[in-house]
Formats: sequence, C-alpha cells, structure tokens
Amino acid sequence: MACMIKINGKTYYGDNVSIVNNRVIIDGIDQTPDAKEITIQVEGNIDNLSVDYAESITISGDVNNVKTGSGNLTCRNVGTGGVETGSGNIEVGNNILGNVKTGSGNVKAGNNILGDVKTSSGNIKYIK
Repeated sequence: MACMIKINGKTYYGDNVSIVNNRVIIDGIDQTPDAKEITIQVEGNIDNLSVDYAESITISGDVNNVKTGSGNLTCRNVGTGGVETGSGNIEVGNNILGNVKTGSGNVKAGNNILGDVKTSSGNIKYIK
C-alpha cells in the first residue's frame, strides 16, 4: 500500500522515493518541484528513501532503508536496511534495526540501535 508523500507541501503517493541530481523520482515517475529547497514529509511507512539533498526529511512511520547525501532525518523506526547520511542529524523515535553511518551529524534513538553506529563528527545518544 502506497504511503502519502509531501514534497514542498504537494501530495504524492508511492513506496520508493529518490532524489538524484535535483530530480525527485517517486516509484519511477519524475515529480520534481520547481523550488530549489526540498522538504520531504512521509505519512505512513516507506520502504526505500534515497536523497542527494533535502532541507529536512520527516517520516511519521517506519522506513526500511535510508540514504542521504545531506539532510536531517526524523522517523519512528528504521528497519534492517539502516541509515546512511553524509551530513545530517538522525532522530529515530523507537528502534534502529540496521546500521547507522553519518559523516557529520548526531544520532538519537528512543530505544535500541541493534546495528553498528559510526559518526565522524557528532554525538550518539538514546533519548529514553
């Protein structure tokens, strides 16, 4: 079942989102907005999210796999696919089942991080 995805306030539905070379692709269809700054808001669960750059990424549900070049990420749970970001804070309300890697940014988890966590510049903490 596709989730609701808002990009700069415009609503789309899909399961997979990628932003590469400033092009927004949702389930294989180009949905690139005219704006230079991109904010992503996902209502529900999403399987894969791959983003070169976004101002912010907020997922109200769970995500299995996230890769970003730059951008802050907030979500409920991260699956076994894990999280990788070049630059940006990662805040997960509950559990991270996979690995977490960030070049520059803080990592916060509400409960458990079951995989490895690596950050070159930033803090790692449980919110509890």
